[in-house]
This record gives sequence, structure tokens and C-alpha cells, in this order.
Amino acid sequence: MHLILRLDMRSPGFATGHDRLYRAGLEMAEWADRHGFDEIMLSEHHGSDDGYLPAPLAYAAAIAGRTERIRLRISALVLPLHDPLRVAEDVAVIDNISNGRIELVVAGGFLPSEFEMFGRSLAERPRRVEEGIELLKLAWSGEPFSHAGRRIRVTPRPIQRPHPPILIGGSSEVAARRAARIADGFVPAVPELYEVYAEACREAGKTPAEDRVLGPPFLHVSEDPERAWARIAPHALHETNSYGRWYAETGTVGPYQPIEDADALRASGSYRVVTPEQCIGLIEQLDERAWLFIHPLMSGLDPDLGWESLNLLASKVLPAL
Repeated sequence: MHLILRLDMRSPGFATGHDRLYRAGLEMAEWADRHGFDEIMLSEHHGSDDGYLPAPLAYAAAIAGRTERIRLRISALVLPLHDPLRVAEDVAVIDNISNGRIELVVAGGFLPSEFEMFGRSLAERPRRVEEGIELLKLAWSGEPFSHAGRRIRVTPRPIQRPHPPILIGGSSEVAARRAARIADGFVPAVPELYEVYAEACREAGKTPAEDRVLGPPFLHVSEDPERAWARIAPHALHETNSYGRWYAETGTVGPYQPIEDADALRASGSYRVVTPEQCIGLIEQLDERAWLFIHPLMSGLDPDLGWESLNLLASKVLPAL
């Protein structure tokens, strides 16, 4: 089982303010590091009404300075919105701060408003992803190279060799095949795309990166699940409907669907609010390769409520496993 602490720092108007969320996220990252979590997952979006984390590399640097062993996964970095050389420099510094713990899931992006904000074209996404990954690999070699008539050298070199892992996230067969060709792994928006990636790897004589077996995307532990769900429901509805609207507006495939009824959302199984005993039973039924996402600040949840869940995980769930 892979335990993942997820932080995206979004907070709608009815929720906890960002100043408190960012501080709580750092404290929770330290807690996850001490309690054997495998990764901290930081996501990226821009110009969102709820303040979705726009600078995951900056936050990763802060987390790196307060943790010792947990890996830092940026999932996903919208690479066409960035200067790849600045990404290379920032990631190299974070890799040195963290002693080699950062990895990137890069994506082409899908929201027109973000591309408009940065003066970029959606049509350029494939080129910018491919060129960006090539530049990252060259930059992390530590050696001088030429690009577009310019002499370039990025220092310091990252700790990880040959470079920090680069995965591609995507919702299309094209993205799956691109990942097989130029990346270290693939993070599919829907599970069916993994086999497209794996087959493309085999055709190229490569071993595909291990598939992710996903547990529930949200898991919260409470001694009183009904009371906890009443507080969580508005935040869960905000998250699933925000993503659902983005997907609907752009024709993107993803794991979230618009749902207006809290009871229907809970019945879908995506948002699991359970007792410690139920949590143990749920985890014991999962595949041993399962990724279990703990999202204690989801859509601006009160950090005190998030801590209740984390403390129950530490005191009653993890010891039993």
C-alpha cells in the first residue's frame, strides 16, 4: 500500500482561509513524514476562484525543508505554461534541499483560461510538452548545451541520477504513447489508458512503469462518521463539481463527475468517511499495490477536522496494519 498525503490548497469562500491552510499543510507534511507516508502530492492550477495551488514547486521547497524521507510528487505540473529552464533550476534546487526526493508528473493542461492568462496557445501543447521534457533532461545533465542558438547550462545538478523522474499525466491515447516514448512513467486520468501506455512500451522494447491501483480518492477517519460527513459534504461537493465543470467545458475525461446531492455523492464511494475499524477493513481488502489518498484539507476543510482524522489514523489504523 502506498500512503499519499494530497495537498492542493483550494478554498472556496465558505471555507478556511489560505493563510491557515498553507501553515497547516506544512505541519501535516511533517506529520506524514514521521508516520511512514510514501509521498506528498501537490497539484497545480491557475486563476481559480478558490485559490487552487498555483506554485507547487515553491510549496514543495517549503515542505522539503521540513521533512526528511517522504517523496515529493508534483502531480501535475502544467509544463506548457512554464519556462522549462526555470523549472529545471527550481527542481534541481529542491532535489538538493530534499536529498533527492522530488519527481514530476507533467501534463499538457486543458483549461483555456489558464493558457490565455499566460499568453500561450492550446494548440502548442504537444510541442511544448515534448520540447520541455527534452530540455529538462539536457539541463539536469549539468553539462552545457545549445538550444535555439543559445548556450545553456543549469547548475547545480540534481541529486537523483540520471535525473529526477519525469512522468506524463494525461487523458488520451496520444499522451499514453508519448509517455512510453519519452517519459519514466504514465499517470492516466482513467485506468483504461494504462494498457495503451504499456503496449507502446513493449513495442519500443521498454519495461512499463508499474500501474497504479487506486483506492478511494478521499478517505477520512472519524469516531462519528455521520457528524463528520455533515461537515465534509459541502467541501466534497465543491471539489467534485469544480472538476466536473472543468471536464464538461473542455471535453476532458477524468475521475470527477458533477453531483449536486450530498447523499448521492457519498453513495458513489468516492468520498469515504469511516470509523477506524471500517478503515482497517477497507484497507485490508485493497490490493497491496493500492494508492491510498489522504486529503485532510480538501477544499478548505477545517484543519482541526483534518487533524482528527490523521490522529485516528496514527493511533488506531496504522498500528493495526
